[in-house]
Amino acid sequence: MTLVQQRAAVAAPPPRRDPGSRHRPRSARDRGRWPVYALLGTIVLMSVFPLYWSVVVSSRDQSAIGRYPPPLVPGGNLWDNLTTAFEQGNFGLALVNSTIVAGAITVSVVLTSTLAGFAFAKLRFRARGALFTLVVATMLVPTQLAIIPLYIMVTQWFGWANDLRGVIVPALVSAFGVFFMRQYLSSALPGELVESGRADGASTWRIYWNIVLPVARPGAAVLGLLTFITYWNDLFWPLILLNTRNPTVQVAIANTASGIEVDYSLVLAGTVIATFPMLIVFLLLGRQIIGGIMQGAVKG
Repeated sequence: MTLVQQRAAVAAPPPRRDPGSRHRPRSARDRGRWPVYALLGTIVLMSVFPLYWSVVVSSRDQSAIGRYPPPLVPGGNLWDNLTTAFEQGNFGLALVNSTIVAGAITVSVVLTSTLAGFAFAKLRFRARGALFTLVVATMLVPTQLAIIPLYIMVTQWFGWANDLRGVIVPALVSAFGVFFMRQYLSSALPGELVESGRADGASTWRIYWNIVLPVARPGAAVLGLLTFITYWNDLFWPLILLNTRNPTVQVAIANTASGIEVDYSLVLAGTVIATFPMLIVFLLLGRQIIGGIMQGAVKG
C-alpha cells in the first residue's frame, strides 16, 4: 500500500452500521430487565400491603379482622376510629412525646457520634485502639441485661419515673453511631484536609466544625434517619418507664391493645397514626439523604 493509500484509509470515516443492528441488542437488553422489574414490583407490593391492610381494618369495625374472605377495600369508619384512638389512647400527647424523644436523641447521637468518629478515625492519642474496642464491645451487651440497674438508677437516683428525661438521657450516646461514623470518616475524610487545617492554625474544634461536618453530612444523614426511626418505634424501655398519662406512640398502641377484649380496628388505627409521620419524614428527606450518599460516593 502506498503512502497516499494509507493516508486515505486513515482519513476515511468509519463504516456506518445498520440502524436495525444498533437497536436489536438494546431491545434484547430491555427484555432481559423485565424479570428484575417484576421481582422489584413484587417486593414493593409485599412491603406496602401490610400498611394498606392496616388502613383497611382501621376503617372498619371489629368484625373485619376475622371476616372471611377478608375485606380488601377501605370502609367508612376510618375517621371515627382515628378520633376514638386519639380520645382513648391519648395519641395527641403520644405524638408530641415521641417527637421530642426521637428528635432529641437523634440530634445528640449525630453530634456525639460524628465527633467521636472523627477522633477515632483521624486523631492520634494514647489507647485509641483499646478505647474503640471497648466502645464496640458495649454493643455485645444485651439491653435486657442492664434494664434492672438502669431502672433503679433512673427512678431512685434521679427521680425520673414517668418522665421523658428517663427515656432520652440513657440514649444520648450510641456505640453503633460511633462505629458507623468512624468507619465512614476513615474513608471519606482525607487526612490532607485535617493536616492543611492544622497548618493554617485551626484548632481541633474548628477543624471538626468547618471541615469534618461538611464531609460527614451524607453519613450523618443516614445515621440520623436510622436513629430517629429506631427511637420512634422503641417500645421496650418506654413501656417500662412511662404510663398511660405520659406515653409515647408505641406505649399508647400497647395500652390500646391491652385488656380483656381488644378492638383491633382501634389498635390498627393507632398503628396508622404512628406510621404516617415516618412516611412523611422519609418523603421529605429521603431524596436529600440518597443524593448525599451518592455525592459522597462520587467524591470518595
